[in-house]
Parts: sequence; structure tokens; C-alpha cells
Amino acid sequence: MKEADRPYHHGDLRRVVIETAKDMLREDKGWQFTLREVARRAGVSHAAPYKHFPDKRALLTELVIQGFEQLGQEMTAAMTPRPRSSRKELQAVAGAYVQFGVANPALYRLMFSSEAGDPSSVHLNERVLRTFGVLLDVLARGQQAGLIRKRPVQGQAAACWAQVHGLTMLSIDGLLLPEKVGANPVNAALTTLLEGLEVPAA
Repeated sequence: MKEADRPYHHGDLRRVVIETAKDMLREDKGWQFTLREVARRAGVSHAAPYKHFPDKRALLTELVIQGFEQLGQEMTAAMTPRPRSSRKELQAVAGAYVQFGVANPALYRLMFSSEAGDPSSVHLNERVLRTFGVLLDVLARGQQAGLIRKRPVQGQAAACWAQVHGLTMLSIDGLLLPEKVGANPVNAALTTLLEGLEVPAA
């Protein structure tokens, strides 16, 4: 049977296309595949992916959004049961963030690539902002408890995100060499960051 004549034996074509693209992203360590290749791998007609995605960029955008959703879920799960201090919460969130990037390097790189669409619009997507909201919530509660310095919470979040993103990229690239930055550079860097956020002990 020709590939174009195959019936849609999948119950959810959109989900199958997305999951196939995720597998290819993970295995190929990049997103150079075409929609035609995704269709062939999924066992559907060449035209099938276009029923849900007008072009490859639209599919990549969905992968990015789902990547941020997964990241947010893992950050939230790292706080369950919720630690007793803002420092432990922030360490848990930051640690989960770095672990996610290291475990999903191609997806993580795609999440910050312009090839998935205009970064400003993608990163302002409501589903993406919910993940950033996890960090904002931790910082806001820390301020309310008197443990985090009273500063604009978005500015504090930007500082946290910038440092943790940098640590994640350096970890992915294998550049946190112990000879250069010590035996446990991620924890050391996070401790330094958190000391700057916390209200000094009386």
C-alpha cells in the first residue's frame, strides 16, 4: 500500500505527529527534519501533518510550548512536598531546571531558538508564561515571609533565570570543568545567587 493511501489508524493524529517529532528531535539531536520525514516516521500520509500544522515552524512552536510546560511541571514537582524555606524552594526549582536541560539538550536548545518562531511572541505565550510563574511565585512568597529582599520580583526572577539558563547551557556543553570551576559548580553558583536574594540575618 502506498504511504499516501494508508488509513489514519491513529486515534489522535495531532498527538502522533507531535510525539514523533519529539522522538526525532531527541534521536537526531536537532530539528533539521522535514514534515514529510515526520509523516513517514509516523506512518501517515505526507499531507497528514498539515491538517494540524501549516508548516514546520508551527510544529516546532508547539514542541517549544510543550517543552516549557514539561519544564514547569518538573520545577513544580521538585517542590513537592514543599520545602520549608525559600532557599530550599529556589534550590529545588533551579536544580530541576538544570536537570531538565541536561536531560533534553536538543529540546532545550530549540526552546530558545528563533527557528520555532519569533521568540518574543513564543515566550509571551500564556502556556509558556505559566512556567515562568513558578519562579515568580516562589520569590513572591519568599518576600511575603520576609526571607527574600523586597525588590521588584520580576527583576529578581530575571537574575535567577539568567544565571540558571547559563548554568544549564554550560552543563549541556560540558564546560563546567572541575579544574576551572570546582567540583560542584552548579550548587556553588546557586548558593551565591541565593545569598544575594536573601534578607541578611539579624
